Amino acid sequence: MKRILTIAGSDSGGGAGIQADLKAITLLGGYGMSVITALTAQNTIGVQAIHEVPVSFVKKQMDSVLSDIGADAIKTGMLSSSKIVEVVANKIKEYGVGIVVVDPVMVSKSGASLLRKEAQKAVIKRLIPLATVITPNLFEASVLTGRRVDSLDGMRKAAIDIWALGAKNVVIKGGHLKGKAIDLLFDGKDYIEFEGSRIETKNTHGTGCTFASAIATFLARGETVPGAVNNAKNFITMAIRAGLNLGKGTGPTHPTAYVLKEMERYPVIQELKKAVDVLKEEKMGYLIPEVSSNLGYALPYAEGWEEVAAFPGRIVRLKDSVTTFGDPEFGVSQHVANIILTVMKFNPEYRSAMNIRYSKENIAQLEGKGFLIGHFDRRLEPKKIKEKEGSSLEWGVGEVIMQLKRIPDFIYDEGGIGKEPMIRVLGRNPVEVIDKIKKAASSDK
Repeated sequence: MKRILTIAGSDSGGGAGIQADLKAITLLGGYGMSVITALTAQNTIGVQAIHEVPVSFVKKQMDSVLSDIGADAIKTGMLSSSKIVEVVANKIKEYGVGIVVVDPVMVSKSGASLLRKEAQKAVIKRLIPLATVITPNLFEASVLTGRRVDSLDGMRKAAIDIWALGAKNVVIKGGHLKGKAIDLLFDGKDYIEFEGSRIETKNTHGTGCTFASAIATFLARGETVPGAVNNAKNFITMAIRAGLNLGKGTGPTHPTAYVLKEMERYPVIQELKKAVDVLKEEKMGYLIPEVSSNLGYALPYAEGWEEVAAFPGRIVRLKDSVTTFGDPEFGVSQHVANIILTVMKFNPEYRSAMNIRYSKENIAQLEGKGFLIGHFDRRLEPKKIKEKEGSSLEWGVGEVIMQLKRIPDFIYDEGGIGKEPMIRVLGRNPVEVIDKIKKAASSDK
């Protein structure tokens, strides 16, 4: 197990600092150790007080850890004063730790100063030259270079300047850029852009700490710098997407989402198998449309169709029942995946869907049983959507949910040229989807 030492401040709210670092390191399979530079009294609203740890005790912590356990990588965060920066830099050199990730923490998200101005020069002169990777955000890059950095072109210029200060690799985080979230890696020769979708959330406390700790852990595990940055980007993106709505202010990210997602692969497959067994037992083959059907179930926080499981070859009618051509797999049905992923954008708890046969009688029965039903008209589909392969269902499902302002039980359309009319059943999981179908079909045989 790789040993990663984080040198940073403590966050009493648990969202950033040492607490965030140790969570990320542990979740990624590393052994986390800590040197605390400051105690903060903070929560989601802000930082109420800072108690700086005496320099001599910071030194003592580093000696204790490094002289006995050692470290495969070090990540630095809040260092507070120039004297602490000096001690940290001296000890890194003394113990010869080869991988150092510097997160030049200067200001908290609430605006509290976490690095004195007199310490900024010490970071530039003493710490940056030791950095395998440095991870400033736009504000920190502006401070380090002495000019405003607020564009991708500005990030490129700043990366050159910061690399010239001695860092082997510079990652400038573009989370505050307008438009797409782009992080820029510069190694002294080449630029690599890591682009991510913009996630609309207020729960971003601890993003910088988590990202830098993830990079350090991946590097310690033997990843290349581009590989470590890419993996860390995926890790923090998922943590932001699953951010926790705690407290009254800026909630923390949810790094555990990365592990929970992978742990769900087996249960997702098992739930699909259990649900289709119910379909077979209930003799509901008459509900399978001419183009056949499929039942899908997405991983938590799924982002692409390869993270949605379904049945290869679809679910087909076999006399009065149904059959499948094999066990469910991930990435075998873009059709049902598009439906589920669209619904998850509005409510991530709804991770399952199935398509069934349409008839006016079926719709009337659904309405009579009190289900919430949505409808879209393919004739109203914008031309640009029609021209883009696989976008029709995303458009139709999205239109319905935006109109209803909630997730319906069923969404149907009456078809179009070359398109069979269809009913889609939505649910939080496959069992819920099948239960809705059973209730809808209880007297429709």
